[in-house]
Amino acid sequence: MTAATVTAYSPEIANATAPLYERVSRVIPALEWPVHAPYVAAINQLKRERNAVILAHNYQTPEIYHCVADIVGDSLALAQRAAETDADVIVMAGVHFMAETAKLLNPDKIVLMPDMDAGCSLAESITGDDVRLLREAYPGVPVVTYVNTSADVKAESDVCCTSGNAVKVVESLGVDKVLFLPDEYLAKYVATQTKVEIIAWRGHCEVHEQFSGDEIRRYRQGHENLVVIAHPECPPDVIEAADFAGSTAQMIDYVRNRRPGKVLMVTECSMSDNIAAEIRDVEFVRPCNLCPHMKRITLANIYASLESLQPRVEIDPRIADRARLAVERMLAVGR
Repeated sequence: MTAATVTAYSPEIANATAPLYERVSRVIPALEWPVHAPYVAAINQLKRERNAVILAHNYQTPEIYHCVADIVGDSLALAQRAAETDADVIVMAGVHFMAETAKLLNPDKIVLMPDMDAGCSLAESITGDDVRLLREAYPGVPVVTYVNTSADVKAESDVCCTSGNAVKVVESLGVDKVLFLPDEYLAKYVATQTKVEIIAWRGHCEVHEQFSGDEIRRYRQGHENLVVIAHPECPPDVIEAADFAGSTAQMIDYVRNRRPGKVLMVTECSMSDNIAAEIRDVEFVRPCNLCPHMKRITLANIYASLESLQPRVEIDPRIADRARLAVERMLAVGR
């Protein structure tokens, strides 16, 4: 299929994709659907031909999350499902460290990253050399590393974690003190949930660090009976001002199970769109901070990646074997 054919909207494509548009009609205007629909149809066809699976993080846009993704979720869910897939090809609709994690767990599969420049401010805040220096400064102290890190950093760690299982992972080690890398705010949140001493690195998510407690209070003043749920990568004053704090998966579960009349999800803005498309009896107030790295992934480059089977994620085996162990230890602890 040529690029020109992909971008051609036809009655056949309109009919074939109509059920998918129904899923996202609340958050994607009808005027925009003819732009997305040809790529959606082409990608779903190409997935079948390639025996491919698309993993999409909760921060992806609705046309990706609801219309072409096979597996959606937070970092932990994607890692767990990546370890289970029988597909020949894995496409990561997320950021680079997520694609590396998928490759660690599927060394013999093709793992595609539609845009290799889709990075992460947290992952870029620390290197393997930094971890080695920390081990020298704190001999014998275990290193717990957030999955938002490169394979090189994971390789220098004892175990990985996500925001959803960080406390459980820390406490599973049975020690009095851990080095927790690289998110300072997540480390501070974990410290409030456990008696284990947490030594933090000063890395931050460029999306979550923009929020403030004052901003949350202003939203409350403008919206009566507003329920505020925040990601623990947010600064402590945001967590204090929120009604609930949890991973993206835990935030979604909160909305699904409790059905607040009006909710503010203090995290990347696209997640509110994705949940609003599914849960139509909740009003979402959107603090629209977007992740520029997540937004590098588009339907167009997903299609191009599947068509060419490029770019592929590869990891030096000397790093991969040690990094894989840290991820597998995390998966053994579970959510």
